[in-house]
Amino acid sequence: MRSPNMSGHFLLAPIPESSPDYLLPRDIKLAVLGAGRVGKSAMIVRFLTKRFIGDYEPNTGKLYSRLVCVEGDQLSLQIQDTPGVQDNLMQVVDSLSKCVQWAEGFLLVYSITDYSSYQSIRPLYQHIRKVHPDSKAPVVIVGNKGDLLHARQVQTDDGVQLANELGSLFLEISTSENYEDVCDVFQHLCKEVSKLHSLSGERRRASVIPRPRSPNMQDLKRRFKQALSPKVKAPSALV
Repeated sequence: MRSPNMSGHFLLAPIPESSPDYLLPRDIKLAVLGAGRVGKSAMIVRFLTKRFIGDYEPNTGKLYSRLVCVEGDQLSLQIQDTPGVQDNLMQVVDSLSKCVQWAEGFLLVYSITDYSSYQSIRPLYQHIRKVHPDSKAPVVIVGNKGDLLHARQVQTDDGVQLANELGSLFLEISTSENYEDVCDVFQHLCKEVSKLHSLSGERRRASVIPRPRSPNMQDLKRRFKQALSPKVKAPSALV
C-alpha cells in the first residue's frame, strides 16, 4: 500500500566538496525499530544499495551513513539499526532509550507473517513518546514482507487501524520485490524531519528580539557631536 502523498524523486547523490557555495548538509537521524526477523536490516541495505540481501545475520546496532539529496535538499542521513525486540521490551529498554533519544524520526517495522511482531509496535511507539514527551518526532509504521500473502497473519486493516490510533503513517511493503516502496518510506521520514528542522529554525529566529539602543548612549553620541561642531561666537557689543 503506497501513500498518495509521497510523490517526487529521491536520489542518492554525491555532494560536491569543492564548490565555493558549498554548505554543510543538514543531519537527519533515523532509527529503525521492531521485533527480530521482520526485515529491518534488509530494508536499510535495500534502500542504500538497491540490493535485496535476503535472510542473513543482521548487523544490529550498526549506524549507516550516507549523503543524499531529497527534492533538491542536501542531507547527511544517518540510520541506526537496532536489536530485535522480543516479548519483554524491558530487556533492551536501556539500549533502546539511548537510540530513541538520539534519533529524530522512527520506522516501526513488523512482518505481516508474524502477529507477535505486530503486537510489539504499540509499546515501541509508547516508549518513543516517553523519551520524547514534548517532541513531534515523526513515526512511520511499516508492515513488511507484503509479498508473503500465503503466510499472512496480520491483515492490512489491522495496520491501518493501529496507525490511525497512534496518529502515524502506515505502509505495507515488500522489501524484496519493490525498491520504490522502500524509498518512499525513508523519503517521507526524511521530509518530515526536515520540516521539524525548518520549524525549529523559525522559532529560534522569532525568539531573537533586537536589543534596544540605550538612551544614555544616544545622549552621549549627541553631546559628542555637539562638542566637535565649530562654535559660533556672538558679536560683541560696541562701546
